[in-house]
Amino acid sequence: MTKVPESAADIERSRIKAFFTAERGYWRPWAETMLEVSPGFVEQYARYAGYPARTGPLSPRMVELIYVALDTSSSHLFASGLETHMRKALEVGATQSDIFDVLHLVAVQGAVSACQAADILAELAGTDELEELDAHLKARIDQLGPEHALALQAVARMDSGYAAMLLDFIEHGRPVGGLEPGERSLVQLALHACFTAFNPHATRQMVVTGLSQGLSRAEMLQAIQLGAHLAVHGTALGVNTFRGL
Repeated sequence: MTKVPESAADIERSRIKAFFTAERGYWRPWAETMLEVSPGFVEQYARYAGYPARTGPLSPRMVELIYVALDTSSSHLFASGLETHMRKALEVGATQSDIFDVLHLVAVQGAVSACQAADILAELAGTDELEELDAHLKARIDQLGPEHALALQAVARMDSGYAAMLLDFIEHGRPVGGLEPGERSLVQLALHACFTAFNPHATRQMVVTGLSQGLSRAEMLQAIQLGAHLAVHGTALGVNTFRGL
């Protein structure tokens, strides 16, 4: 049987597919469909999405751990991406403790917004009858609160038991070993800066904390940039739905 020669369009699509796979580390059905309809999207998305990881100062291990956090976050819950990036994180040197430390930070993310909401409640409902903070609890809040962007003063005066339990979870809920303090700040910065759960107050606090830990502007910018292209998961959903019609 005579082999049908590839057309120029087929050759170009093969080139783009190879480039995308090299840049992103995967190839999925939505990308195949998009390649047929809009090859320019596939190529330019690969360039755009791969740019932060390719050019920033963070190590491949740190990049993959941030992706693990973003895909695991309850504001995203993207299982296929999580599997890809968790596997890659292990391949480039992340430990089990690193990954479970990231998962601990993901669990704390929700408490940040709850504490901010408690601040609003205290502001509007008044603080005249709230209890004074115990000196030991205040010291714990001053030590751990800023490192997790937690505004705990108001909530502790309304419910000191909740504040104490949250601090216990922060102190004793993470695995032995795991991330360095600056690395935890980078993960939290990425979580709070991502469009899926953008929290300007927490983002600001994590930048302040990161600067105090010696993180560079370039490192923090890269952590912020890594979350932007998660928006393509919406595109992928749309493409897969179109394929089914």
